Parts: sequence; C-alpha cells; structure tokens
Amino acid sequence: MSKLKSVYLALDEFDAIRLACLGGLKHIDAAKKMKISRPAFSRIMSSAHSKIADSLVNIKAIRIEGGCCRIGGRRKNDNN
Repeated sequence: MSKLKSVYLALDEFDAIRLACLGGLKHIDAAKKMKISRPAFSRIMSSAHSKIADSLVNIKAIRIEGGCCRIGGRRKNDNN
C-alpha cells in the first residue's frame, strides 16, 4: 500500500460518516452527538464525501488521522 497515493480523512470526518452513513442518523442528530452545529456537520460531511469519492475514483488509500481515539474498545497508544 506504500505505492498508493493517499487521501487523509480527519477523525471528525470519519465520525460524521460513521454516524450518518453507517449509523443512519439524520444530520441534526449526528451533529448533536458530535456537539457541533448542523451547518458545521454538513461541511464536515461534504469534505468527507469528497475525499472518499476521490479515493474510490482515483484508487487512493484512505488514511484516518488526528487526535487520540479508541479503536475496537482500546485506546490507540495504550500499552496494556
């Protein structure tokens, strides 16, 4: 995968996609969960959709970056 160009999805973009697309929440409800305004949520979704479309059409890897997060119920940098 190192030879592929990449698209970088921020954690807020990833979370917005997760809530709205996978979770089926309406934008207003997903925005409340993220503690942001509905217009801010829409901007984040638009950016995420653009990046995901670019990665699909132009065969690019999707990399998720930014902040500390839990993956599979475990913090990313935990030693235990």
